Amino acid sequence: MKTGLSIEDCVARLKRYHWTFKRLHQIFIARLTAEPVYELKMAFSLHAHWCAEHVATLAKRIGEMREPPLGLEVVPNKHLDLVFEEILCAPTTGELLTGIYEKVIPALNSALAKHIRETNPLADAPSVRVCRFALVEVEDMLNYGQKAVPCIVDAATREKMKPWLQLLDECLKAAGDLDGSTQPVKKDIAPIYSAKPFVYDNVPKRDERFPDPYNMGVNAEVFLYDESMPPDAKVLMMFYKRLREIDVPEMMASIVFQTPGKPWDYYRDMTRQLWDEARHAMMGEVGFASVGVNWPRNVMINFTWSLGLNTQLTPMERHGVLYFIEQGLMPKTGKRYEWEVGLKSHHPLCALFQDYDWADEVLHARIGRDWYLKHFKTAAEGVEYGDKCWSKVLMGWKQWRDEGLTQHRNWWPDCYRDACRNAGVEPDPQVLNFNTTYEEVRADLKNISASA
Repeated sequence: MKTGLSIEDCVARLKRYHWTFKRLHQIFIARLTAEPVYELKMAFSLHAHWCAEHVATLAKRIGEMREPPLGLEVVPNKHLDLVFEEILCAPTTGELLTGIYEKVIPALNSALAKHIRETNPLADAPSVRVCRFALVEVEDMLNYGQKAVPCIVDAATREKMKPWLQLLDECLKAAGDLDGSTQPVKKDIAPIYSAKPFVYDNVPKRDERFPDPYNMGVNAEVFLYDESMPPDAKVLMMFYKRLREIDVPEMMASIVFQTPGKPWDYYRDMTRQLWDEARHAMMGEVGFASVGVNWPRNVMINFTWSLGLNTQLTPMERHGVLYFIEQGLMPKTGKRYEWEVGLKSHHPLCALFQDYDWADEVLHARIGRDWYLKHFKTAAEGVEYGDKCWSKVLMGWKQWRDEGLTQHRNWWPDCYRDACRNAGVEPDPQVLNFNTTYEEVRADLKNISASA
């Protein structure tokens, strides 16, 4: 019987949560590619996916509340938006993480909990449900941040960023808190980092666990489709292929960030796929751990694909390459083949991972049909365009070697020996001697043109 939030008050708060999730999504996507720390790339992928889902859910709820036109593109408060602009433009990873996980996420967590307490649980039951579900994942983000930030930010760094953190606090007070539920503190606040517009960096960065990122010395696909090679060794190549998928979120983030003006369902679907690709990379990491392979030392994970696409193609062309590759994974020689290899290898974890990887790729093919193929008269035309776009990408195999960026070292024998040693078996000489590179053969087994 308690009174609670009116429709007007409820909608005003929901719009702020919506704006918060939307801006957080933008920040995670904008900073993912150039963030070198592997765990943060993965976390940004997941948290961007969650944010995209909650943006869609909140928009739907707001639309149920006598609200057309919704006005969801309107900045709800200039001081609140300054918080996000400052975090987006933060010059260091430490400031980025602190702004997200120690300022915005706690404020959002408190706002959602407060909404549940203050609204009428009967009259506003749909909003309560939306807030409760959002709280589950906001609390997960909060817990992650509490563990991640101390790994990056020490006491000296925190001391240096005090004035900036104070600015974020002042912005939230001037906005009447994140949800606008308190009396705003009137104050003119000058930007610090966002005084200059944000410039997106689409060049992938990697941490020290990726010591040879230009290495294209081991052609995993040639090995995988060689019927003379045993399934247990192919498992290692599939783990490599999965972990190498870290470059897909790096590339997809550039598509999402550089493609404005789409319906939100586009960003939600694309970010779901981006997160799936990050999951696949972690499957490879877990796979190597399961067989005792030290992948930072014995497996050279490159970034040449994301680097080439991000720096040489338009967002639409990148999407074309992505769709073309996905279509190549649908026949029996694609994801189904990898799953069957996992079964034959008697490595249950590999079989499980490939089972889910296959299912994910079916979803991704559907996402491509929904958002990419609509630009073409026929599906064949869309596939052909993607093939041509990929052929345009110049992989500087010889140039990178001549410049000393890599020697394209054949790391495969070290990886294979590592796994054999842990399994207590002798290496197969034929497997050990595999030495085919990507110099002339693309990942889809097509020959690379001489100009490339």
